Amino acid sequence: MHCISREETSSWLLSSFVLLVLIVFTSSSVALAFETQATGVLTSSQFEIEKQHQRLASLDEEERRDVVMRLGAMHLAAAARVCIPALTDPSPKVRAVAAHAILGLGSEESASALIPILNDNDEFVRREVAYALGLTRSRSATVPLSERLMSDKEGGVRGAAAIALGEIADEAAVVVLAGVLSPGKRKSKDEQNPFVLRAIASALGRIGSRAGVPALLTALTNERFPDDVRREAAHALGVIRDPAAVPALRTASSAADPYLARTAYDSLRKLAP
Repeated sequence: MHCISREETSSWLLSSFVLLVLIVFTSSSVALAFETQATGVLTSSQFEIEKQHQRLASLDEEERRDVVMRLGAMHLAAAARVCIPALTDPSPKVRAVAAHAILGLGSEESASALIPILNDNDEFVRREVAYALGLTRSRSATVPLSERLMSDKEGGVRGAAAIALGEIADEAAVVVLAGVLSPGKRKSKDEQNPFVLRAIASALGRIGSRAGVPALLTALTNERFPDDVRREAAHALGVIRDPAAVPALRTASSAADPYLARTAYDSLRKLAP
């Protein structure tokens, strides 16, 4: 029995991608031809999109990545749409760049294209997709990002998911964010990554819901947490401005860490009547 080698698999994936690009290229070219026929001439933007579109079928990874970067920098829906096939490019570097390049499609259409890629097998791609979903501000991404925060094995991806949830600012994410920051008596392993904890505290502050206050207070008063995580919790409490935070902030304002003390003091001032 013949076993398919890794090289044969990579070659098949690349061939499939090139075929997909050619299909999209043909359909886009037809659409562009109709538009040109109506106006009589290509605009400079249309000319550049067409030029880059032709390059996207290249077998060279770096050339395809350059194409996607150039199209993304145009911030046009037409250019972004050409980048959609790059979300399934054989190269993780191209897929990661494409996650940001398609944002020109608009909030909901971008989110719809990005959400399936949150399950990419490459950590770098998942992280960049999470960041890009945050920039869409689409609430349709709240649940899939929450799942990444709770289940992804990589701290960079979990942190990116938390940051994205803060950007979206959907109050529906507060329960998950608070649960990871302050798991209580749950049997699951506590989050230990300072970057993730800091990102969660910041996200709760950006969302601004008082439902997140108990978890932030737990983080602020937990002396086992790194000082920068406690500082972020103190800052978030000042943003939310719940009077329930006053005692803990008052105590933290005399902390040994001068930066934590200053942040707690500044947050207290925001809560002053």
